[in-house]
Amino acid sequence: MTSFEHDVVWTGPAGDNWARNYSYRAQALLRPRSLEELREVVAASPRIRPLGSRHSFTDLADSDGVLVSLDAIGTAVELDESASTVTVSGGARYGDFVSELHDRGWAVHNLASLPHISVAGAIATGTHGSGNANGNLATAVVALDLLTASGETVSVRRGDPGFEGHVVALGALGIVTRVTLAIEPTFQVRQDLYDELPWAALLDNFDAVTGSAYSVSAFTDFTGDTIPTLWLKSRVDAAEPPASLFGAGKATADRHMLRDSSPESITRQGGVPGPWSDRLAHFRLEFTPSNGDEFQSEYLVSREHAIAALEVMRGFGERIAPLLLTAEIRTMAADDLWLSGSYGRDTVGIHFTWRPLPERVHPLLAEIEAQLLPLGARPHWGKVFMAQADNIAPLYPRLPDFRALVERLDPQRKFGNAFLERTLG
Repeated sequence: MTSFEHDVVWTGPAGDNWARNYSYRAQALLRPRSLEELREVVAASPRIRPLGSRHSFTDLADSDGVLVSLDAIGTAVELDESASTVTVSGGARYGDFVSELHDRGWAVHNLASLPHISVAGAIATGTHGSGNANGNLATAVVALDLLTASGETVSVRRGDPGFEGHVVALGALGIVTRVTLAIEPTFQVRQDLYDELPWAALLDNFDAVTGSAYSVSAFTDFTGDTIPTLWLKSRVDAAEPPASLFGAGKATADRHMLRDSSPESITRQGGVPGPWSDRLAHFRLEFTPSNGDEFQSEYLVSREHAIAALEVMRGFGERIAPLLLTAEIRTMAADDLWLSGSYGRDTVGIHFTWRPLPERVHPLLAEIEAQLLPLGARPHWGKVFMAQADNIAPLYPRLPDFRALVERLDPQRKFGNAFLERTLG
């Protein structure tokens, strides 16, 4: 075991990820209490990876050396109102600061389903919320500090050469210690649910349905003639949501996206206005949103191929449904981040939450990918997929530039791991 000058907070096994579908194989998990201790840990470790909130479903965050968590360093919130930015620790969870941000009159543009996820982990994987005009969470980044393999802290800002390669970076360039996010004046959101949207209505009016609110999610299992539930998150300063939507009636009771699950862990529904910080995520921070026993996959498809991709999924519906807890359809705006699933194109995310049956799901994923990847579908980096480097490389035009960035900042691959070798080559 590597030794350190200082008494690092805790050293021991890393355990499992949040969903308990993956057990980390790293030798130890280290929790330095300061940036100085973190620098020492990085310098002393031949192989090391940052571990955030454990919400990835694969070996993306693992290492054949050690893992390091920033959760003991602190999550101070630095608000710069003149610049409309907020700076937080890379280890901060969104739920640690969004309420404070709202109370001080500000907002980030969007949130993912879970407020429990870390900022650095979310941006590194291109994690997203929903909304035709909303970029993924990484698009809010205006600057970040990165502790590199040499022990140097590199600061990059939007506009700097190569900035777009530093943001969605899969932990391959170093450890993100601070992130500065663009913010905007706070706003109120209401959440309304609609039942039984006809599939024909969605496919014929896709832009109108997904543009009917600030953020829209459709939950389905890809069988039948209707989509069971549509979730609309509408800004209160915009048009009020309609009484019905393309044949879907407004729901009269709160509900969970998983049938027979209690809605108590879900953010307030029923059209009751509330702060963006309490509505844009699907789940409440004070609840554990899952008891595990699941894993997830997602494919990010160019909007121009969305209808074709959804028809592919409907063709798989009868085989998917028995293995599925739920599937969700969301949209994202195009961005310029090299490894983002939305790089260069408006995007539709097709997400799956699977029952813990990998021996049955993995072969099916291979079949699904054989039809979706030719449509340009990019697998979500933090979720389970079968594609490897040869299949992934054509999907990312700036991948050669990213590989050059890795070569410059981490030529010895201190931050490398099996996932990066398998998927990036």
